[in-house]
Amino acid sequence: MEFDASTEFGARVARRLAEERIAWLTTVSSNGTPQPRPIWFLWNGNSFLLFSRPSGYKVKHLSSNPKASINLNGDGEGGDIIVFVGEAFIEEQPIPPADLEAYIEKYREGFKRIGTTPERFTEDYQTAIRIVPTQLRGH
Repeated sequence: MEFDASTEFGARVARRLAEERIAWLTTVSSNGTPQPRPIWFLWNGNSFLLFSRPSGYKVKHLSSNPKASINLNGDGEGGDIIVFVGEAFIEEQPIPPADLEAYIEKYREGFKRIGTTPERFTEDYQTAIRIVPTQLRGH
């Protein structure tokens, strides 16, 4: 999905996607309940890449219903809202997180904070999920 980074909103979206460390992924459980959870992500200009434990709820929910949304935190006053809506795919031959220099660089401090290394993270979070947005909304 492309957005116009020359507009005020598009420039803010581009900046936040480059700077934000945490986003919120919302999936839908088998009983139809929305299930938001914080995620680490990479944005490549067209899609989000995130990782999950193979038995994690993200994988279970998205296997049943690939519809998903990703939103960035607002400003706490109801502004700076950015929401992507799209479809999720499990990557068949993913590049492991430990081999993604951009991921390691972005989350170097996060790995330390949770007491792990990129290699141990890769052992636990083996399932790569690609979210391809079809809509962008916000203000």
